[in-house]
Amino acid sequence: MPILEVKNLNLGFNLEEGFCQALFDVSYSLEKGKIHALVGESGCGKSISAMSILQLLPKTAKITGGQIIYNGEDLLKNKNINKLRGAKIALIPQDPMTSLNPLYTVGDQLLEVIKIHQNLQGEKAYKKAVEALDAVQIPCASERMKSYPHEFSGGMKQRAIIAMALACNAEILIADEPTTALDVTIQAQIMNLLNEIKSKTAILLITHDLALVGENADNISVMYSGRIVESATSQDFFKNPLHPYSQALLRSLPSNRDSILETINGQPPSIQQKISGCRFHPRCKECEDICKQNVPPLTGTEHLYACYMRNIS
Repeated sequence: MPILEVKNLNLGFNLEEGFCQALFDVSYSLEKGKIHALVGESGCGKSISAMSILQLLPKTAKITGGQIIYNGEDLLKNKNINKLRGAKIALIPQDPMTSLNPLYTVGDQLLEVIKIHQNLQGEKAYKKAVEALDAVQIPCASERMKSYPHEFSGGMKQRAIIAMALACNAEILIADEPTTALDVTIQAQIMNLLNEIKSKTAILLITHDLALVGENADNISVMYSGRIVESATSQDFFKNPLHPYSQALLRSLPSNRDSILETINGQPPSIQQKISGCRFHPRCKECEDICKQNVPPLTGTEHLYACYMRNIS
């Protein structure tokens, strides 16, 4: 049973040249105990769709349609979204290096979150903070409460941010490129940690790293230029990708030393570009006239895809 559902989300930006749509009927759901990966190239709309859940959007952004259902309530109509941020829906931001205030100790920042969202004070709040740091495998947690962010490594900063989410018993964790600035070893540690805590929460993993997704995600939604073009379980997706964009992404992954990496010709379109039909068609090797004229709907039952060529074949 989904704990959160994004349904037909439409969003755009008010730019100098007018209103430009960036998200088109985006839908996906999150379940407790599972990691749902939102993947695609930079600029495809992954982060902005996730930030819509928390309503942390630029002033120029405007949601023009859709619903975000959390525990039966549409968050887009919730006037008290601040009470959910951090407490029930937590964010692991993209850059751990700049996510902590350098003027305060890690412990003080963790305690502030606990006092605000858990309504704990004094010894109880301190104990909760130490337990949270210990849960994310920061050694000598009690001592490290006194440390400033510059005394933490990149991986420790990221774990401290995850500790803030754990301390508040968040039901949903949005991890926006949580391993981008980290080396391979620390990346593995962070993903192991997310897998350990997912039994307590639903995790939305935003990434362009398909190798990371293949090892960790339960479900996958592929985005291209503001649309979901494929959605499936991780097992089904990697066994049988159906959309030409998904197939091209997988062909660009290194498989062995002797293989030649393929690339996808061209660039993703900007939101200012007006493209009729399937927005991938200018880069697609299988493109036919119908692809240029009409937007293919998501079809299928459990494995969804948006491609006329698959329907024809």
